[in-house]
Amino acid sequence: MSIRFDGKVAIVTGAGGGLGRSHALELARRGAKVVVNDLGGSRDGTGAHSEAAKAVVEEIKALGGEAIANGSSVTDDAGVANMVKQTMDAYGRIDILINNAGILRDKSFIKMDIADFQLVVDVHLMGTVKPTKAVWPIMKEQGYGRIMVTTSSTGLYGNFGQTNYGAAKLGVYGFVNTLKIEGQKDNIRANILAPVAYTRMTSDLMPPEAEKMLSPENVTPAVIYLVSEDAPTGVCICAGAGVFASARIVESEGVFLGGDDLTAEKVAENIAKITDFSNATPFFMGGEQTGKFFKLATGGK
Repeated sequence: MSIRFDGKVAIVTGAGGGLGRSHALELARRGAKVVVNDLGGSRDGTGAHSEAAKAVVEEIKALGGEAIANGSSVTDDAGVANMVKQTMDAYGRIDILINNAGILRDKSFIKMDIADFQLVVDVHLMGTVKPTKAVWPIMKEQGYGRIMVTTSSTGLYGNFGQTNYGAAKLGVYGFVNTLKIEGQKDNIRANILAPVAYTRMTSDLMPPEAEKMLSPENVTPAVIYLVSEDAPTGVCICAGAGVFASARIVESEGVFLGGDDLTAEKVAENIAKITDFSNATPFFMGGEQTGKFFKLATGGK
């Protein structure tokens, strides 16, 4: 099995370095035409220049690939529209969107300004929603699209000092939970990456010896699969240090406690059964959970 992207066009946001650069280079090696998007700001989102994106374009061209640079902010409506227009003018289609751009503004919640919370949510959540919204009609008309969003272990499980980042990163997971359903009829598949990598974003959170083990190149193979023609949809792959796992939201089987005499005390008395995950169930859509609740409430009728 060989995964190729000949004739395909990919946009990678935040591709001027780190994970995005690695994804862009590998897509190009496998035949994709790549739009390298990067605002060029610092880790906290301040400043802007297009040199990083241009440098990655030159790397791709040196490999014999085809690429163009774009310096738009993923939070700016006009900038996103310009990125999509630039791509369509150059290549006439958009097959893949990798939402990778991000910033950090870490502080404990008690010390965090609402402005810093809002900015991180804007970049990670709305900076994923806006490019996706812009390419969706194009992919729908083509009858083909592959979208990847980037979550984090912080969003899945939490991390001190990152309430803003965690909220945004779980938000993109929820975003894909509905995209996977709405995209099915048009062959648009949406998936989630939870990377563990040593990049500019994480360099001061990890020891230097982690750099080689946690290189972005050890994450990118998961991305290539998740945006390939045979990709699944609605799947979250966790990747780092050559290790690959999958994360998903599951729900305990639950217990029917009655209706007429239902009290908080009954919930407390049965909390062990309520939180028993030995028969946990993953659902593809919310309606499946509703069905389970009716089944339990009616004794399986």
